[in-house]
Amino acid sequence: MLDTVAQIDASLFFLLNTGCRNRLLDALMPFVTGNMFILVAPVFILLSIKEKKRALLIFAIALFSVFLADGMSNGLKNLIGRERPCNVYDHVHLLVGCTKSFSMPSGHAANALAFSTPFLVMTKDRLKYYFLLIAILVSLSRIYVGVHYPADVLVGALIGSSIALLVVSLLKGSEKRYRERPFTTILIFSLLVLSLFRVFYILFGPLDLSPDEAHYWEWSRRLDLSYYSKGPMIAYLIALSTYLFGDTVFGVRAFAILFSALTSLLLYKLGKDLFNEKVGVSSALLFQAIPLYSTFGVVFTIDSPFVFFWALSLYLFSRALERQGRMDWLLFGISVGLGLLTKYTMVLFSLCALLFLLFSPRHRRHLRTAGPYLSLLVTSILMFSPVMIWNMRHDWVTLKHTAGQGHIAEGLRISLQSFSNFIGSQVGVVSPILLLLIMTALWKTSRIKEQFPSQGEEISIQSGKFLFWFSIPVLLFFILKSLHAKVQANWAMMGYMTGLIAFSEVYVRRWEGHTRYTKAFIVAGLFLSLVITAIGHYPSFFHIPQKLDPSARLRGWKELGREVSAVRDEIEKEGNFFIFSDSYQAASELAFYTEGHPVTYCVNLGRRMNQYDLWPDFNSLIHSNAIFVTIHDRELPLKIRDAFEGCEKRIFRALKGKRVLREYTIFTCRGFKGIQQEETGQF
Repeated sequence: MLDTVAQIDASLFFLLNTGCRNRLLDALMPFVTGNMFILVAPVFILLSIKEKKRALLIFAIALFSVFLADGMSNGLKNLIGRERPCNVYDHVHLLVGCTKSFSMPSGHAANALAFSTPFLVMTKDRLKYYFLLIAILVSLSRIYVGVHYPADVLVGALIGSSIALLVVSLLKGSEKRYRERPFTTILIFSLLVLSLFRVFYILFGPLDLSPDEAHYWEWSRRLDLSYYSKGPMIAYLIALSTYLFGDTVFGVRAFAILFSALTSLLLYKLGKDLFNEKVGVSSALLFQAIPLYSTFGVVFTIDSPFVFFWALSLYLFSRALERQGRMDWLLFGISVGLGLLTKYTMVLFSLCALLFLLFSPRHRRHLRTAGPYLSLLVTSILMFSPVMIWNMRHDWVTLKHTAGQGHIAEGLRISLQSFSNFIGSQVGVVSPILLLLIMTALWKTSRIKEQFPSQGEEISIQSGKFLFWFSIPVLLFFILKSLHAKVQANWAMMGYMTGLIAFSEVYVRRWEGHTRYTKAFIVAGLFLSLVITAIGHYPSFFHIPQKLDPSARLRGWKELGREVSAVRDEIEKEGNFFIFSDSYQAASELAFYTEGHPVTYCVNLGRRMNQYDLWPDFNSLIHSNAIFVTIHDRELPLKIRDAFEGCEKRIFRALKGKRVLREYTIFTCRGFKGIQQEETGQF
C-alpha cells in the first residue's frame, strides 16, 4: 500500500515538474518559491490602509504561526527522513539548489499556509484571497522547481493551516476572557506564547547543552545525597525530566520552561498582594524580558530552579507575615530549604528576612514568636541534612570548594578589576537603563512613610521595605565581594527580583504621572532589554563576533559527539575501550553527545577538583584502548603518553558553514598501562 502511494506521489511529481514545463514557469517559479513576503507586501500595505490596527494584529498572528509551523515542519523532517526527489532521481527538472535536508513535509508550504490562513479567516476584505493565492503558488512552486513531492507540500500545507487556525482560536478565546479579566489574560497568554516558543527553541534551536547542563545530567545518572559543588536538587529534577522525556536536550531542559513560567506567576501574585494587579502583571512580564532571567527559560542549570525557590520563599514569607500561622512558617522553611538544596547562596534569603524583621517596626514582633525559629529549624536541620551527611562522608569537600570559590585563603585584598568587571556584567545582563531605573525605584519605594491599613490606605510601608531588604543587601554583598575576587554575572540575580516589583510600582502603575521624557526613558530601557534578550537567543542573526557571543560555549558539542562516535566505531572493533578528557566540561558533553551515552572519565593532571574525582576512575581498565579528547589544538600530555603503548593524534574542527565553532584534539590510544593521577589541594 505504501509503495503504491509513493509511486503515485512520484508520478504526480514528474507530471508537475516536467510535464508542465515551459519558459514562463521556468522564470516565474524560482522567484515565487523564495520571495513570498515580497509578493504579499504591496497587498498587505493596501490592507493596512483600510484596516490599520486589525491588519497589524493579523500580521503578528501570521508571523507567530509561521514560527510554530517552521519549527514543527523541521522537526518532522528529521523524524520522517524522506529524501528529496532531486537527491533520488537524475532526470529532475531542477531550478534551485538541492540541499541534503529531508523532504517531508515542505517547510515552504507550511509557512505559506500558516501566514495566509489568519488573513483568510480574520478579515472580510476580498484582498484576503490574494494571500491564499500566493500561498498556493509558493506551495506548488516547490514541486515545479524539483525539491519536493506533492505529498510533502500537502502535509506541509495541512500543518501550516492547522497551526494558524489553532492560534486564531486561542486568540479569540483570549479576547473574550480579556474583556472580563484583562491583566491576567495578558499574563497567561504571554506566558503560553513564550513557553511554546521555548519548546520549539529547545527542540530546533541552535544551542547544544551547556557544559554545566551536561555535567548536571551526569549527576542525574548517579543520584546521591549531595555533590561536590552543589546540592542534589538539580540532579533530582533532571533525573525526573529525563525519565519523562528521555536523555535528550529537551529532556534535560524541560523544567526550565516550567520554572520560568511559575516564577513569573509567583511575582505576579506577590506584586498583586503588595500593591495591585497591574504591578503584579508588569513584574511577571518584566521577569521574562530581562536578559538575566530569560536565559533560565531555556538553559537548565541551578539558576532556573533557584530563582523559582527564591520567588516562592518571597511569597510564602509575605504570607507568613500577614497570616501568622505556624503552617505558613513551616511552608516557608521548606521552601528556603529546597532553595538551599539547589544553591547555597539561598542562605542570603534568611539574612534578608532577618534584616527586614529588625528594621520594620510593624513586623519586629515576629522575632518574639515561634514562627521564624520553626522555619529556621526546618531549613537548617531537616531540609539541609542530606548535604551535611554527604559531606561528613566525603571529608567536607563542599565546604573546601566554597572556601576556594570565595578565595578565603587569599586573605583581605582589593581588586578594582574584578569590581569593574562585576559592575559591567550587571549592566550587560540587566541593561544599563533598566538597571538605573530599578535602583531608583527601590530607593523610592523604601522611602514611603509608615502607614497602617487602619489609616486608610491598604498599602503600608512593609511593601517598600520588603522590596528594599530583599534586594539591596544581596547586591551590596556581591559588590563588596567583587572588591575581593571575581564574581560571576549571575550570582547577584536574586537581588533584582523585588526590584522588578519596585520598578512596576514606580514606573508602570504611576505611568500617567511621569513626564514624556521619563516615559521615553522607560520605553528605551525596556526596548534595549528586549534587544539584548533577542541577541542572546539569535546571535548569528545579529552577526555577533564569536568572542563576544555568550552562547558560543553552547555550540560545537553535538558535532564533537558525532566525530567521537565515528572514532569509537573504529576502535571498539579492537576490544574494550573507554573515553576520557582532562576537563569536566568535555567529559560531560562527550557522555551526552556520544552515541549510546557511554560512561566517561575526567583525568586529573593538576586541575581543580571536580565531581569526577569522587567517582570511580579508569585505572581498573588495564590493557583497554581509549579515546582522549581535549579542547583546542594541544599536544598529548606526558602522563597520558606514558600511560599507553601508543597514541595517534587528529584535529577536529566543529563547523557551522565556514565558521569554526570550536577546535578539539582527539587522541586514539592503545594498550592502557595505568596512571597515577595528581593529588591536588585546589578545590
